[in-house]
Amino acid sequence: MAPATVLTDCSQSLWDEGTMELGAMLKSAREVAGIGLREVARQTNYTPSYLSMVEKGTRPALPEIVAAYERVLGPDAILTDGRTDGELEALAWAQRVSSSDVGGGVLEGLERRVDDLASAYTNTAPGELLVEVAQHLRLAGRMLDGKTTLAQHRRLVVAVGWLSVLASTCHIDLGELRAADARLGVAKGIAAEAEHREIAAWILETRAWQKLISGDFVAAVELSRAAQDAAPRDSSAYIQATAQEGRALARLGDPAGTHFALRRVASLVSGMGSPDRPEHHFQYDPAKSDAYVATTLAWLGDPAAESHARHVLADLTSATPTRPRRILTASIDLGLALVAAGKPDEAAHVALGAVTSGRLVPSNIWRLSEVVDRIGQRDQADAATVRVAIRDTYFADSRLRPSR
Repeated sequence: MAPATVLTDCSQSLWDEGTMELGAMLKSAREVAGIGLREVARQTNYTPSYLSMVEKGTRPALPEIVAAYERVLGPDAILTDGRTDGELEALAWAQRVSSSDVGGGVLEGLERRVDDLASAYTNTAPGELLVEVAQHLRLAGRMLDGKTTLAQHRRLVVAVGWLSVLASTCHIDLGELRAADARLGVAKGIAAEAEHREIAAWILETRAWQKLISGDFVAAVELSRAAQDAAPRDSSAYIQATAQEGRALARLGDPAGTHFALRRVASLVSGMGSPDRPEHHFQYDPAKSDAYVATTLAWLGDPAAESHARHVLADLTSATPTRPRRILTASIDLGLALVAAGKPDEAAHVALGAVTSGRLVPSNIWRLSEVVDRIGQRDQADAATVRVAIRDTYFADSRLRPSR
């Protein structure tokens, strides 16, 4: 058991055994002395409302407050029921550790919203999601500025870590790489402070993905392997990083390494059930495996890519609920595979559908542009049609231009 958990358990036990009695002792002594709460407040420089909460036990009767009462009421006025100074100090410290400004259910609500936002990633425009993520980061910041227990503090910083990684992902989607790097820097510090291996692994995996889409495939492989080293072996981050390594190796034209990575992913997800929230960005869904195979084979130029991409696309378009971001990716994979199979006309039709989907962002426009370039090597007219659609739909907004 972690030290913070032990301390929290001990403090809770002490609280249940009578830490509220300290406040009751102070109130009893004050009333026996015939001194009003406002007079104690005046002489001790505490507010009456704060001392009232202390006497009711909703705020801890810290040693300095007990000492302040003794100065006003006299050292023998507070009835301790035979408790030694050591016992009273222990009770005071239990109150201090258990004291918090975070109301019941508030922290749990924040953690649920973190999961909601991570699940909304595939169906929400990155700019819109980023606004909500930023709002919840500010909320978590206000909670951290208040008084929290040790356990609450850790849970809050972990929530901030997940939100920061999610925010960085949205920034990468928008081509805002400096902001993405800053967010990951925050998450890295949190992962180190909280000793949270999975957040640390997702940071590395996210950096690998950014390197992959920017064309630095060697760095993408290295970061993917570093993420696997950091991640718990049974975690979603480990599986995702393994799949990311395979995609990067495909870009490097390494068939043996690529297929080995694909076999490893297949082994990792074998027998794995669907998560409670399949769309959760940080929970690996085994259903994603087929989509990753299609992408990886398309990038490798493997003839099997076309059948894989068609299968994935058919499954996604018939599934409920719909998953538009996955459908977009599968369409781009199919387009690339179709060009390689000598079917530029169909590839152009698929590419045009991707453009009109309204789901393109800078992190995948470059992939579609690659498909169009290859179409152009076989059919300039079809390629020109898709290029015009991309330009008119996306490039008019500078925020949507690819970063590479």
